[in-house]
Amino acid sequence: MRKIALFVALPCVATMLLAGIYLFSPQAASHAQARTSSPLALYHGMPRIKVHGTASSTNWSGYAVTGANGAYSDVKGSWVQPSVTCGSRQTAYSSFWVGLDGYNSNSVEQLGTDSDCSRGRPTYYGWWEMYPNPSVQLSTSSYPVSPGDTLTAEVSYSGGNYTLSMSSSRGWNFSTTQSGSFNNSSAEWIAEAPSSCSFTCHVLPLANFGTMNFSSCTANGATIGSYGSSVWVDITMTTSGGTVKAQPSALNGSGDGFSDTWHHS
Repeated sequence: MRKIALFVALPCVATMLLAGIYLFSPQAASHAQARTSSPLALYHGMPRIKVHGTASSTNWSGYAVTGANGAYSDVKGSWVQPSVTCGSRQTAYSSFWVGLDGYNSNSVEQLGTDSDCSRGRPTYYGWWEMYPNPSVQLSTSSYPVSPGDTLTAEVSYSGGNYTLSMSSSRGWNFSTTQSGSFNNSSAEWIAEAPSSCSFTCHVLPLANFGTMNFSSCTANGATIGSYGSSVWVDITMTTSGGTVKAQPSALNGSGDGFSDTWHHS
């Protein structure tokens, strides 16, 4: 079974060479993914973000909380897997995840799910990644993902180990523990358009996921809203020309959730 390396796109711009491929990381880190359903090498991870506060990115939409190195040791959130609308023979991608790092560092420790279009056919699956290592796709037979499923994911750090775990309303639970030493300077809840990279990177078409919802979003056990607007950042995904591709809502009254809506591929 052929494995494809996929990564998450981020906000800062860092360039690195991995296995003969140049990866361009904006101001975050990347979710490298091993995928079998796509012929492309896809990269999720570091957002290309312009400003702090209310940010604009070409590949991220959602929320982040930022701080000094070591500020965050745990991030958690839930979302309902959205159904993707695919055009005839359309190929497009959308990823939903929680993670540590990436916004202002060159690593991302993350896991989540995808709602993609593969030649017009909807596809759904889970994955985890310790960027800059390639991401790993979860077995769809052991960890199936379908529209309407509620996923809860968490990344926690302790004593040099990162535990990445995810559970589904279908009843399955996944967990992996990976060693590493990274900045732990941000936490994120993101809907993303992955990128394809060879010698240069370009953001791939964003699959029409409609409106999806994040809930129970916490960093170090505190809600996004409890950190205040000087710490959290809401991120709108746009084209380079400024057309909105996906946009988060305001935080809910509890400060722990928001919706994210697709606008343009």
